[in-house]
Amino acid sequence: MSVGRDASVLITRACPPRRRTVVYDSATELAVAEFIGPGDTVAWGQATAEPRSLTEALVGQRATISGARCFLGMPAATAITADCADHLRFASYTGAGVNATLHAAGALDVLPCHYSELLRALSTGPARVDVALLLLPEPFGDGTYSLGLAAEYLPAIIRQARCVIAEVSPHVPQTSGTPRLRHRDLDALVRSDRPPADHASLPSGAVETAIARQVSELVDDGATVQMGAGRLPDAVLAGLAGHRRLGVHSGLITDTVADLMEADVVSNQDKTADRGVTVAGLLMGTARLRQYAHRHDRIHLRATEYTHHPGVLAGQNRFTAINAALEVDLFGQINAESIAGRYRGAVGGALDFLRAAHASAGGLPITVLPSTAGPASRVVARLSGPATVPRADAGIVVTEYGWADLRRQTLRQRAEALLPLAHPDHRATLAAQADAMLRSPRASTEQSMEHL
Repeated sequence: MSVGRDASVLITRACPPRRRTVVYDSATELAVAEFIGPGDTVAWGQATAEPRSLTEALVGQRATISGARCFLGMPAATAITADCADHLRFASYTGAGVNATLHAAGALDVLPCHYSELLRALSTGPARVDVALLLLPEPFGDGTYSLGLAAEYLPAIIRQARCVIAEVSPHVPQTSGTPRLRHRDLDALVRSDRPPADHASLPSGAVETAIARQVSELVDDGATVQMGAGRLPDAVLAGLAGHRRLGVHSGLITDTVADLMEADVVSNQDKTADRGVTVAGLLMGTARLRQYAHRHDRIHLRATEYTHHPGVLAGQNRFTAINAALEVDLFGQINAESIAGRYRGAVGGALDFLRAAHASAGGLPITVLPSTAGPASRVVARLSGPATVPRADAGIVVTEYGWADLRRQTLRQRAEALLPLAHPDHRATLAAQADAMLRSPRASTEQSMEHL
């Protein structure tokens, strides 16, 4: 697929749909077993793009399709619980939200892949999707449907799915940039008057505000910004309200982006590609964002093969990646996946975006995290989970106590730069641990390889 604009492109399915689309006035009329078999893999849009009427019908009738596999993204709704594992199998790339509860209950299998590779995983191999569930807006005047709240991996799974079922709601925005579907491309359509799930930003506390202030000092006017999911990246984005001519190219955008666009903080006028246009894969917000994005020609939702394309990202003007982490060790390895034995994050797109920021002229690869989680330090001598980002890809690390640029720094220089970012209560212990590891070359090598 070309990485050019795809607003007018129609999705062509590899598996011909039924001769006639079956239309239901309510999801209560849908017999799931007519479309989904026990061995099928089913996937749907994540977060706000989840078709809740369809997923609730699926779990409510799960005994009729026992053995079906479900691929989950970030959850925003609550239809899926560990109890559903009596008949369904679940996999996901992330442990966010209720997925963490599924994982703790032994009901979630984790797919540890970079987000740029996710659509390939869902299109080929053992995770290949058989049935796609969609949440769509009302059709345009020409009878075609945009993909509404998300493009991401949806175009890829629609193309090759044996069956496509859509929930169509007037509360879903008609968005620009996504490839279009025709009515005849849908095997079944369920009418709904249900609004999408909201994903509201949580209010910032003192720690988030302090981190946002640190990042604000690093980011230049005119930079192109990417932000990850969660309270902290969104607080950092809100902290850029005093900037000008910012661009946005991101896997997702929140209500805060609508606020910044309306205030002309985000104008996208200095972007190298997609000048004047905010580009994202997912609208992850509330009615505020949905209403703002409806038929807005300066917000384009694009497929993952574009939002995470290394050439597009690295070519952006001063590409600035801002992603949260669970831990960082004293040599720059970053854990964004699990902590205390619980899978709570993801490999996600962090490394895709950080590497692009390294390659971008004037780019900034930024990782943000609080210095502590309860009494425990998040700046650590040894990670308690996987090294999601290797130390060779380390960039700028920010906590509420400051920032450290680890690029082109030696191991000793990194440790010295990161110690002041830790909470004062932990600095002495960390300094002693750093000194011990630096005195033992074998220990520092083992530390770097332990979680590979």
